[in-house]
Order: sequence, then C-alpha cells, then structure tokens
Amino acid sequence: MKPEDVTNAITNALVQGGSLWLVATIVAFLPVLWTMTLMLHLGRPYVLRTLRRCGLRLGADVWWMSYLLMRDAVLLITFALSWVFFAPNLVVNNTLPITGPLAALCLLLALAVKLSRRVDDDVTAYRWATAFLVLGATLYYGVQVFAIEANSQTYLAGFGQIFTSSSNPVVALVIMWISLAGVAVIAGWLFVRALQSANRTMARRLATSSKPQSVAEPTPVAP
Repeated sequence: MKPEDVTNAITNALVQGGSLWLVATIVAFLPVLWTMTLMLHLGRPYVLRTLRRCGLRLGADVWWMSYLLMRDAVLLITFALSWVFFAPNLVVNNTLPITGPLAALCLLLALAVKLSRRVDDDVTAYRWATAFLVLGATLYYGVQVFAIEANSQTYLAGFGQIFTSSSNPVVALVIMWISLAGVAVIAGWLFVRALQSANRTMARRLATSSKPQSVAEPTPVAP
C-alpha cells in the first residue's frame, strides 16, 4: 500500500468517524433542548407573576425581554439541529428516531404560530403553540428513550426495530419526505406572509411621506 493510500484511508476514517460522532451527539443532546423549550414555554405564568412583583419598570422590561429572547432562541436552535432528520443518507445509515422529522415539523408549526399571531396576548394561539410543542416532544422523547437508548433491553427489541430509522429505512424515508414537504409548505407560507407584511409596511410609509404637510398660519399680532 502506498503512503498516499494510507493517508487517504486515515483521512476518510477521521471524516466519517467525526461526522457520525457529530450526528450521534446532536441526537443525544436534542432531548435537553426539547426540555428547555418546553420549560421556557410553559414557564410563562411564572414569569408573569414575577413581573408583577418588580417595583422597577426597567427591571421588569429587562426580565421580560430576556425571557422572550431565551425562549425563542432555544426554539430556533432546536429546530436548526433537528435538520439532521431531513438528510436521507443520515436517516438510512444511522440509528435515528423514526419520528424525528415529525417532531421537527411540529416544532416548525409552533414557530409558525408564534410568528403569525401574538402568542403572549392571544390565549388560543398560546394553546395551539403549546399543543404543537407537547406533541413534538412526545414524538421525540418516546422513540428516543424506548427505541434508541433502550436497544440493550430485549423486551423492547421489537419496538426498537420498528421505530429506528436504520432498521426500518423504507418507512423512515417516507416519513422524512412527508415531513419535508410539510416544512416546505409552512416555510413558503411564512415567506409569502412576511413579503405581504413588508409590502404593506412600505406602502404605509410611502403614503405617509407623500401627504403634504400643513403649514401653520402665523398668529396675528394684536395692535
């Protein structure tokens, strides 16, 4: 074997091993992010009660804005890392939860509700976002715990074989493509909605700037 072949083999082993380690780390760490997402979303009543106790308005504003930034940032990071479930090669060749794409789709639905409606002021929108988050977390937690992490348990071997992507690649790919189509539809709807909102804002600004400003008449001076 030539030195170049040895170098290429070592490089390929490092790259493939590193990619597998990265995917396994993301899949194992996603339950933590899902838990933080649920805690921050369901902890809204606690945050509101704390705001009522703040005597300083600046402190209340800082507390509320910090909560909103952390809640939405964790949700976005969780969805971004869940994108590994939409790669066909990773789904087929790795032991991933077969319902991972559906969980990511539910996460995007919750995000769409937050972007399209005032979740913090609308009780119905808050309930819809909560339902999507709880459903997505259930789809991920159940399969991750009882199929991926419990593969050493013989009495769960049948469950693990059904709900593991590498053991059931055909169903895993069908679920992935359906979920990916749903993600594309929701992303397109959000894009059209954002474009329409930007057009309305620009039209409103142009209409406001084109209005002639009335010049105040000078006040007559009494003799």
